[in-house]
Amino acid sequence: MPQSLARLHLHLIFSTKHRKHWLTDTVRSPLHAYMATVLQNIGCPPVLINSVEDHVHILFELARTVSVSEVVEEVKKSSSKWIKTQGTGIAGFSWQAGYGVFAVSESNIPTVREYIANQQEHHRRKTFQEEYRRLLGKYGVGYDERYVWD
Repeated sequence: MPQSLARLHLHLIFSTKHRKHWLTDTVRSPLHAYMATVLQNIGCPPVLINSVEDHVHILFELARTVSVSEVVEEVKKSSSKWIKTQGTGIAGFSWQAGYGVFAVSESNIPTVREYIANQQEHHRRKTFQEEYRRLLGKYGVGYDERYVWD
């Protein structure tokens, strides 16, 4: 019987709605752990998850049996519900509707891991929008500025 094999790493990025600073220091680590569990439960081992106040970066291995959109939907839906249970004042939380996802070659995983790990330092100099535009350009993704932000 032939085997179906795959090893696909993806870099997923999405922000809070209107880039509101919901992801405080107290929420961040438990959120990453929660997202890692969600990914693990759908067969997509997380490599690294990090965030700043207004967005999240996730490097993970895509399971052979699930689509990218299914992974994104489950991670965003589950984590949004979880965040809303984390205290008063956060009940209005939501993620932006869209997301960006980029393929990462095996040889580039260490570079992407370092990039994700250094988000706090990186965002002392660049906004989420600047970072996202740069990544879209780097990966040759065409976009219409009117529809990228919500």
